Order: sequence, then structure tokens, then C-alpha cells
Amino acid sequence: MDVLALCILLILLCFQWTVAPAAAEISWTYTGLVGQSEWSQYFPDCGGTSQSPVDVVTTQTKYDPSLTPLTPLGYDQHGYQPFTLFNNGHTAVIMLPEWMGLSGLPWFFTAVQMHLHWGSGGPSHGGSEHTTNGLSADAELHVVHYNSELYPNMSTAMTQRNGLAVLGILIVTGEETNVAFNNILHYLSRVRHADQRVSIPAFDVQSLLPEDLGRYYRYNGSLTTPPCYQSVIWTLFHERVRISKAQLLKMETILYSSKAAEADRMLLQDNYRETQPLNHRVIFTSFTAESGKELSSGLSLSGRFVCFSSAGEVTAIVIGVMCGCVGLAVIVRFVVKTIRFFTLLRRETVAVNSSTSSWDVLPSTRPAPMPRMDEPHKKQEVDLSMTSEGEKKEEPSLPPQTEP
Repeated sequence: MDVLALCILLILLCFQWTVAPAAAEISWTYTGLVGQSEWSQYFPDCGGTSQSPVDVVTTQTKYDPSLTPLTPLGYDQHGYQPFTLFNNGHTAVIMLPEWMGLSGLPWFFTAVQMHLHWGSGGPSHGGSEHTTNGLSADAELHVVHYNSELYPNMSTAMTQRNGLAVLGILIVTGEETNVAFNNILHYLSRVRHADQRVSIPAFDVQSLLPEDLGRYYRYNGSLTTPPCYQSVIWTLFHERVRISKAQLLKMETILYSSKAAEADRMLLQDNYRETQPLNHRVIFTSFTAESGKELSSGLSLSGRFVCFSSAGEVTAIVIGVMCGCVGLAVIVRFVVKTIRFFTLLRRETVAVNSSTSSWDVLPSTRPAPMPRMDEPHKKQEVDLSMTSEGEKKEEPSLPPQTEP
């Protein structure tokens, strides 16, 4: 019985040894026989509970004041050593020199490489891996670093917790050409097929990043391609980067996922993974809702991109404009009335100065004097008294009548 059990155990071990290398060497794709839905069958970590990318629901993020701005180190110190650009059949990868790094995290991270993800339908058809409120941008750039404080190299770090740090930059389209991205796009024609590589002139990598590195989303996740190790500290910048429509079209149509020797050429398109469940993870933000309301000027986002202006904000703006208009109308009315008053007053003053009596110009508010009916009678009595018996008595004069 023990011999039988030992034989079964040996058979299982032999089966595992033969299957494991096959799984490790299997060729995965975004669609097809070994597409995204089948990744977890061949790469167990792809079915984990902390996978990337994710949808960032802005109303469910949590502000963390301890998240400080990130500082790229050596990104602009490219020197004379060229970069290596190659097509790995899944994306275009640019290898980065080891003197480039990233500070602003709990550990120091050394740069390794950067690559792109895009769609196939041009602007407004999606292509980024991360989404915001269920909506995406047209493409996405990832800059990959490994934890060089804790681990000796990329191969070891990528399998360990907090081993990698990846910067995510969402890309949108506009009318103007992004000169910095031409440092990559101009050389894609030299690596059109899988496994092709070429040396390209070094350039300032920081020119590819958004200007504002202080506002971002932070969460713990994974690689977005097999083997999907859950070892990544993700930083997704709030500010988008813009490229022209022609640049996006070149990115989507120039590369092949097939090798040069293969007869059937397959365009390298839609190389983005669908968003994964958060599974009770928390996405932190380095900025408050108030400081993050404004977006990059003139964003032209895809069909899956979100408009950050809520109904409440629009209502507040409308009310503010209405109050401003009412206040302006009150001020104008007051100014007009004041001008009219001083104009009338000036006219009246001129008229008064040019007349001998103010009562000739200004309407009198005094009531008309009442007729004095007793004056004829009194006058008659005075006349009679003056003719009687030759006595000339003087009648006491009446006091002068005053105006009411």
C-alpha cells in the first residue's frame, strides 16, 4: 500500500514539473484563446482580490493628508546614453536607466521601464486601463519602478508586497501636438513587429508627466498583465496629459502583435485590461474635493471619461450669476437716479441765480391768502370818523399781515 501511494505521489510531482513550465511559457493575449477571462487559469494571481486596473469612483475615495507630492529623480538627466525601445507583442516598452528614481513614497524606488496602453477606435472610444467614475481616457502611460531599498532587483521585487511602484498617467486628445511624446512615437515604425528593438535618443522623461504631481489617487494593486503579481503601489495622477489626434492614431495603427516572420499580421490594438473589483480596498487621494474640482484646460475625454461638474455645482454657479446680475442692476439703478437728482439740482440752481426772486422760479408751496372780507367795512368806518364833528382821530393801524 505504501509503495502504491509513493508511486502516485511521484506521478503527481512529475505532472506538476511538466505542467508548470508550460504555464509559465504560455503566450497570453488580451482576446482569444488565452484572453483576459482565461488569465487566472494559467496565472493564479490574476484571480486575486487586489487586482488592477480599477475604476476610481471619486465619491468613494478617502482624503489622506499624509500623501505628499511625488518627486522624480534623474528623469531629466538622460545624458548621452540612448534608451532601448522594443515591441514585446503586447505594448511598446522603453527601458529606463538605473539612475532614475522616485521619492515621496515610504521607500526609494528605482526606475525600470515605461510602456503604453491604447484602444483602436481613435478619440472617444477608450483605451486607458484605469477609469474614473466608469469612464476612460484615450490611452495610458505607465512608469514602472522597483523597491530598491528592500529588494536587490526587479525580478525579486515584483513578487513581493510593496515591491513595485507604478505611475499611471491618463492621456486625452486635442488639436495640438505633444512634442514630448514624439520622442517615442517617431521611432515606433522601427519596432513594428513583436520582438523587434532599437536604440533611440535619450530624452527628458519628466516631460511626459503632468505638471501637477501633487494631486493623485493611491491604492494597492497588481500588475495589469500576467502574471498579475499583487505587489504594486499605484499612483494615478488626477491631471491628464494631452496628445494630438494624429499621435493617437499613430499609436493605434503602427504596431503589430505578430512577429515579422509570421504570414498573418495582427495589429496591436486594445491592449488594455478591463477594470477589476476593488474588494473592499480603499482608494486614497492626496487632495480634497474642493482642490480637485478644476481639470486641465480644454480636456477632450473619451466616451468613458467623466464630467466632474456635478449638478450641485452647476446650480450654485447659476444662482451666483443671478445674484450678481441683480446686484449689478441695483447698482446701475442707484447710479442713474443719483445722476438724475444732481442734474435736476444743477438746473434749479442755475435758474435761481439768473432770477430776481426765487419765488418766480420755484413753485410756491404756500397756500393762497384768504380774501379779507372786512376791509371795506373798516375803511368806511374810518372815513366816517374822520368827517364827524371835525375831529381828526387817527384809527390805530393794524399790525402787518404775515404770510402763513
